[in-house]
Amino acid sequence: MLSYLDELYAHQEWADAEHWRALEAHAPALADRAIRARLHHIHAVQSAYLWMVGPRTSPFVMTKVEDYASMADLKAFARKVHVDSAAMRGAMDEARLAEMIEVPWFRPPLKISVRHALMQAAMHSHYHRGQNATRLRELGGVPPGTDFIVWVREGQPAARWV
Repeated sequence: MLSYLDELYAHQEWADAEHWRALEAHAPALADRAIRARLHHIHAVQSAYLWMVGPRTSPFVMTKVEDYASMADLKAFARKVHVDSAAMRGAMDEARLAEMIEVPWFRPPLKISVRHALMQAAMHSHYHRGQNATRLRELGGVPPGTDFIVWVREGQPAARWV
């Protein structure tokens, strides 16, 4: 299962980077309030799930889009979330993936496996990238093809953030 999650998360980082590059190539996109809010939401939720499956040594603090002075700052946050996520997953084994954790923002709290939490985080990001791709097209930009099968066809390239 670890190799499957590793592929899923390598694809997620690649797809996030492809979207960031496409959005940066079309100036109206990064100025668009909906895209900015969704980009923040994508990466804030990725960070929340990272905290949730991690050691939880401190309380989670949800940021707001206004906490980032520029889109470059938000992009740096996104990159850091991916780096931290890879390091955390690299330290996991099958037993850890099977452990049950609590999703604290559900009422009543939901108990799921670490594996399911990681799957949810990746699927959630995928959903919102699709929304941003649609909005980019509405603004006259060209969204990148980021389907998993495209990533596989291209030889599973690493994320290109610049």
